[in-house]
Amino acid sequence: MLPTLHQQRDALREKRVTSLSLTEAALARAQDEAGEGARVFTRLYAAAALAEARAADLLRAAGIERSAIDGLPISIKDLFDVRGEPTLSGSIARRAEAPASADAEVVRRLRAAGAVIVGKTNMSEFAYSGLGLNPHYGTPANPWDRASGRIPGGSSSGAAVSVSDGMAVAAIGSDTGGSVRIPSALCGLTGFKPSAQRVSMQGVLPLSASLDSIGPLAASVRCCITLDAILSGEPSDAVQPLPLAGLRLAVPATVALDDLDAEVSQAFEAALARLSRAGVRIESLAIPEFAELADINAQGGFTAAEAYAWHRELLQRQGERYDPRVRTRILRGQAISAADYLDLLQRRRDWIAAVQARIAPFDALAMPTTAGIAPPIAPLAADDALFAATNMRMLRNCTFINFLDGCALSLPCHAPGSAPVGLMLAGANGSDRRMLAIGLAVEAALAA
Repeated sequence: MLPTLHQQRDALREKRVTSLSLTEAALARAQDEAGEGARVFTRLYAAAALAEARAADLLRAAGIERSAIDGLPISIKDLFDVRGEPTLSGSIARRAEAPASADAEVVRRLRAAGAVIVGKTNMSEFAYSGLGLNPHYGTPANPWDRASGRIPGGSSSGAAVSVSDGMAVAAIGSDTGGSVRIPSALCGLTGFKPSAQRVSMQGVLPLSASLDSIGPLAASVRCCITLDAILSGEPSDAVQPLPLAGLRLAVPATVALDDLDAEVSQAFEAALARLSRAGVRIESLAIPEFAELADINAQGGFTAAEAYAWHRELLQRQGERYDPRVRTRILRGQAISAADYLDLLQRRRDWIAAVQARIAPFDALAMPTTAGIAPPIAPLAADDALFAATNMRMLRNCTFINFLDGCALSLPCHAPGSAPVGLMLAGANGSDRRMLAIGLAVEAALAA
């Protein structure tokens, strides 16, 4: 079991560890040539992190604790601005770009809370894949069955492995179609995708302004609640577990349960059975709109259109330095006209209204975070068609919630020692606290 933020905080308070010792240990793992650190981080802030840790220890000795994460090693995804350096977003195409003039708002809030930022984590280039492969910086291997070299999930690939391998106590990632939840699910972590407007995107290199959101990857639901509170500016103590008895969970009968790996199906059904025994009312719900989404996004959707708008000038200058798979997907947006985009906006409004009406009687949706367990990296790196098909399958369930403009939590539901599988709990826009409260209760029931 990974230590939680609160266990590490308590260890600091009780003087069993220091921020410096925690940070030195995290950096040692990141710099271990036998480990995944070289593929986990695109930048490691060793000197700055040690200085921040010493400062946190001095403040704590003086009786000052800035937050529950004060003095704890945290990693940030390589799309957040850090003053004085270009924001690479997992690419080599932006190495010569102007340095950021200020920290992203997310980074500023973490620093104000006393986080020790150990480094920027690797990712699918420009966040445009759910698998986590990166041809420029390498692909960190999943902690499960590491000898087989399985994907970590993406796009927040390095974020997940930084936590699973003890290089950070928690990580901050982004989620446009599952990029927090997919790596959390595949690496056995808990990840939270908030409603998009909840956390500031100031100073974040976007993929799709209509779909992007910022969230944590960590060891527990309570960890995610604490980090979400810091990022959003809302109090964390307002979130307490909801009673499970009488809770209504809707399991989508449309698309979300199609083509599941046996391991995913078994873990999901076992989790539902445990929740049912705890008093949760679980009901199958047809959501025909889920079957319509592939057609709505047939031209590439918001991601292709908005990514092309952002990248078109850089593509002209540095296009040959992009991952060819990413470049191809971005260029799909070139064919999307203004009229197509306006049609897409209207279809999304109609789609959201219809889905919200169907799920309104329920407390949350429950479905597998991903349809499959983590596959090996090597075949995907070698085969474009396999990569594309696997990417779409891995993104499928998470994408429903981004298009809904909702919020979702992925938490582990697999048996110890088996392939990691995520259970996703999701709701409509603005139901973040309720989803986290449900998550606390579900997490406890699954651990009982």
